[in-house]
Amino acid sequence: MAPLRIDPVAEARRHWEQRWGAEPSRPMAAVTSIMRAQQVLLARLNELVRPHGLTFPRYEALVLLSYTRQGELPIGKLGERLQVHRTSAASIVAALADDGLVERVPSERDRRATLAVITDAGRAAARAATEDLNAAEFGLGALAPDEQEALTTVLRTLRLDAGDFVA
Repeated sequence: MAPLRIDPVAEARRHWEQRWGAEPSRPMAAVTSIMRAQQVLLARLNELVRPHGLTFPRYEALVLLSYTRQGELPIGKLGERLQVHRTSAASIVAALADDGLVERVPSERDRRATLAVITDAGRAAARAATEDLNAAEFGLGALAPDEQEALTTVLRTLRLDAGDFVA
């Protein structure tokens, strides 16, 4: 991703201040910063996992499957845990299956459900990608460890207030 010639958040804030004043521009700039940072981080994370034949969402699915006792989850449950729509989860699983990193298996417990089952190749890809992500501090190397912790704390407060989880 090529650097932009201007800071789009600062530019948006400048326009917002002209129209709405300084006070409302503060939270708008904060939200815009979060959204832009998400775009930047997703691009970095995708770059880091690309050598392993993955996108970051596919990596997340593999890691989630690798953390389960049996290495499998119903596709609907996988979507819930990844916080994506069931059709997105099915698309992720289909791509991983095409690459031999998971298998789709009918559930013995629920005939309507299909399980995503991680393969040995999927475990190896997840492990190798995790090593690269850990080495790159998941794209947050520009922040000191205490800044990373502060960011997590601030965003946790926001998520808690939004009802994302129960404390």
